[in-house]
Amino acid sequence: MSKASTPNLQFRQAQISDVPAIRQLLADDALGKTREDLSGQGLENYLEAFSAIQDDPRNELWLALLDDQIVGTWQITWIPYLSRGGNERCHIEAVRTASKYRGQGIGRQMMQFTLERARNRGCLLAQLTTDKSRPDAHRFYIGMGFKPSHEGMKYEL
Repeated sequence: MSKASTPNLQFRQAQISDVPAIRQLLADDALGKTREDLSGQGLENYLEAFSAIQDDPRNELWLALLDDQIVGTWQITWIPYLSRGGNERCHIEAVRTASKYRGQGIGRQMMQFTLERARNRGCLLAQLTTDKSRPDAHRFYIGMGFKPSHEGMKYEL
């Protein structure tokens, strides 16, 4: 498979039946293994979160599929802002590519698809956060043209 383009890669919005596979994908890296709840009881929380995303017209949960197998996922949130002339921003979150498919151009195609959707929607800015413990992800996003322009902060509740 080419790093520039992966033939047969398709994108579609997630359905509730995809939640177990998405949950596994979110846990498919060192940091995700420490944060995701893969217990049987944890699934209910993911299903509730999925329903909230699906019910919110400003949120979309996307999948990348290769031969009908889920190989990537990400969430898009369309955020209205008063700054920058009152335009909308595209916020990209929870980006994951299955470990066995990393480095094959799938993530790049996922981001290109998302940025094109944002342009078509009239957004002037796309933004994302990525954990400081993920230097490979930082290189990837910078290579895509994202600039590390802000310092993000989180507060655990």
